[in-house]
Amino acid sequence: MMIPLDEIQAYHYDLPEKLIASQPAEKRTDARLMVVNRDKGSIEHHTICDLPRFFNAGDCLVLNNTRVVPAKLIGERTATGGRWEGLFLRADDKNRWLLMGQTRGKLKPGEQISILPAHDSESENRLLLNLIERDENGVWTAEPESDEHFVTLLEQFGTVPLPPYIKRTLASREDWERYQTVYSSVPGAVAAPTAGLHFTPELIDQCTEKGVKKEYVTLHVGMGTFKPVTVSKLDDHIMHSEWCQLPEETAKIIQSTKDNNGRVIAVGTTSVRTLESACRKELNGGWSGETDLFIRPPYSFQSVDVMLTNFHLPLSTLLVLVCTFAGYELMMQAYKEAIKNEYRFFSYGDAMLII
Repeated sequence: MMIPLDEIQAYHYDLPEKLIASQPAEKRTDARLMVVNRDKGSIEHHTICDLPRFFNAGDCLVLNNTRVVPAKLIGERTATGGRWEGLFLRADDKNRWLLMGQTRGKLKPGEQISILPAHDSESENRLLLNLIERDENGVWTAEPESDEHFVTLLEQFGTVPLPPYIKRTLASREDWERYQTVYSSVPGAVAAPTAGLHFTPELIDQCTEKGVKKEYVTLHVGMGTFKPVTVSKLDDHIMHSEWCQLPEETAKIIQSTKDNNGRVIAVGTTSVRTLESACRKELNGGWSGETDLFIRPPYSFQSVDVMLTNFHLPLSTLLVLVCTFAGYELMMQAYKEAIKNEYRFFSYGDAMLII
């Protein structure tokens, strides 16, 4: 008996642990590419270098230019000396930090955390964070004892916040380069928009040489990317909120693409959520703000025609999104094919093009 598509268990699959990519491929363009055609119901196997051949002159490639900040923090409670690990989420308009943290015992407002340089435990430099309050979701507001911009402080004291399944306490030198798209330019994400990790400047040039327009949106990937769905019914899931922006000029180019029968090709689920969130605002120009859009059946896509994405975790909102876009049965068949053919999964894994 088939599980209803409004239940999270419908989006479960068994993945051999050996298929979880814990390291990036030697080169960004070494990734494999599964091409899923919705009209034909077909599944083909290619490499990411073949990507431009599936694009047409007049299409518009939309990439998320967010930049991952070194958001993972390691320190100790000044009162007890106990170890503390945390994740910077964002800074508010008063330069206070919002962050998650874990330590033995219970933290209290008024406590102080001493942050160590993540990759230099012998350093005498410290960043002091004064804890102000904790909300119902476990997010702390803290005030750093520094007037430096948060990006400057994170680059000095933080490290790249790798997903839990990579099982690396500290990011390697390679992670600092490869867990970042080559076109990242707007700091603020705590996780990479991973579909974009496959692009090199040369691959982007090959796309534009075919007459494909290239445009950027911004969505700062937040902690929700690591948050599992804990309810059985999708309607009961509270989606995390993330800041995104669709520039006005980009919105005009996308509309022009549509008007001239070109396709909007979203690179990654973050670009999809940005474009679809802007459409829901019914604005003719650009838009920026927080989005908590949870794309699930029977959602009707208004902007995106083609999607490039990686392979997502079972029981995740991202798997729900791609199933909604491609059709549940075809997408689950694609995942079975990927496992059978030993594709590499998740952030450092292979890619899928849904046309």
